[in-house]
Amino acid sequence: MTDNFNARSTADEVLAGIDLSGKRYLITGISSGIGLETARALVARGASVVGAVRDIAKAEAATVPVLKEAETAGGSLELIELDLASLASVRAAADRLLADGRRFDAIIANAGIMATPAGRTADGFETQFGTNHLGHFALVTRIEPLFVDGGRLVVLSSQAHRVADVDLDDPNFERQEYEPFVAYGRSKTANALFAVEFDRRHRARGIRAAAVMPGNSLTDLPRNFSEEELNGLFQTVGNARAEAGLPPAELKDVGQAAATTVWAAVVADGDEIGGRYLEDVRVATVDDTPNPFADGVRSYALDEGKARQLWARSEALVGAA
Repeated sequence: MTDNFNARSTADEVLAGIDLSGKRYLITGISSGIGLETARALVARGASVVGAVRDIAKAEAATVPVLKEAETAGGSLELIELDLASLASVRAAADRLLADGRRFDAIIANAGIMATPAGRTADGFETQFGTNHLGHFALVTRIEPLFVDGGRLVVLSSQAHRVADVDLDDPNFERQEYEPFVAYGRSKTANALFAVEFDRRHRARGIRAAAVMPGNSLTDLPRNFSEEELNGLFQTVGNARAEAGLPPAELKDVGQAAATTVWAAVVADGDEIGGRYLEDVRVATVDDTPNPFADGVRSYALDEGKARQLWARSEALVGAA
């Protein structure tokens, strides 16, 4: 199934010839970048998409082209307000979706922030862990009844998971010095582990979950980096890969960056991807070499025991907030 696609495949190529009329998807973070392209690719095949966004006005302006494609293809797009850094906002959005009652063929946890300065969410969590992981955890677990049998959960992770495992004892950097990229890496490992445990808990209903590394692309995710810092990061990545004898990392355009997401949500076999980490429109190989910029997934991001522990810790955190 994966032979026809590779790192250069686009979302449109992955979905070529597929009619998604009658299918419904929830995507967080569709105001720009990969989320916006994912929404466009799905509605262009007749799907109905609900975009969960922090800023409705910004999203309305950004999604004008998506609405035009939806009208042409018979798809639809609606927006719902969601601030993943506020559990009150997450619960309000979830309750609105539950009251509506319409089900989803897939939920795509796409929104995220990267390498932010030290800070706290509205509920006191470290900003990146609280937004990237706990916000999505609270949302998805609350609306789990809205998945159709055989549905998919797609959680966007990152190559940066290779930088750091989760710290279940001190997830909010209360007893250690804050490091923005370490915090980002931990949150992306948490994203992968969330998919592992969600898949284990819900595969009896045919619901499969997977984590996705979309690929490096020039979206507004690294908004906290100056141009000099961003160029420095690219140089660091290039040097680390060269030292390991790896080919240079290639930047993807946004269509290529959305390809693995739509493959996981629509095309891939559930048994192939369930509980796995995906990159370049395939299941990634496990690679525990210490190089943080190598390809593949660290084994700790797929550890079932750690995934269960993270789930329990997350339940305790969001339940207490």
